[in-house]
Amino acid sequence: MKTILQIVLWIACIVLGYLIYQSVNAPIEFNKVRKERFSEVITKLKDIRNAQEAYKSVNGKYSGNFNNLIKFVDTGSYTITQQRDSSFMRFDKVYQIELQKDTIIIDTLGFVKVKDSLFKNDDRFKSLMEVPYAQNGEKFEMKADIIEKSGYKAPVFEAKVKKSIILHDQPKDLLDRENAHVSVEEVNGTEIKVGSLTDVSTNGNWPPIYDRKNE
Repeated sequence: MKTILQIVLWIACIVLGYLIYQSVNAPIEFNKVRKERFSEVITKLKDIRNAQEAYKSVNGKYSGNFNNLIKFVDTGSYTITQQRDSSFMRFDKVYQIELQKDTIIIDTLGFVKVKDSLFKNDDRFKSLMEVPYAQNGEKFEMKADIIEKSGYKAPVFEAKVKKSIILHDQPKDLLDRENAHVSVEEVNGTEIKVGSLTDVSTNGNWPPIYDRKNE
């Protein structure tokens, strides 16, 4: 009986030690996984933002779906222009004399492929919609709209993904804690996103530390 009791106590000690270790180590491992995965997702969102800004510069609005956006990046071009001041003489009927008129001349210098400008020799733009680490092939949600701000109609867009998709294999209690974050040093809320459908903004909701990491 004494031997059995000792064995039971040793097993209990091992189990208790393991539970204590997990309680300390699990949050550390979670934070490591979270930062690594969030960094890749944010890099992807920045690519989406760059592609959207290029699309808007050519089309005057943002794209509402990835098929059009990817096709634009693959085949679209920027027009390179040069602006210069000029002047000419025009007869003024009021004063009955020739008067100098100032004007601006815009010269077209050439064209540059969007994919060469944004992605160089990388074809990662073809998978803009794919969420890194998604278990079931989930895609980023993306929408575009025109909103009115101070009497001005402005194009806007938003791309986002839920944290639960990125951290699908992590402990639920730690994920719940992550979704409840309210801090300037964390990605607040249940989603990681860039842009807004209610404000004229192309900012992301991540803290500056992720920008520094990418740089």
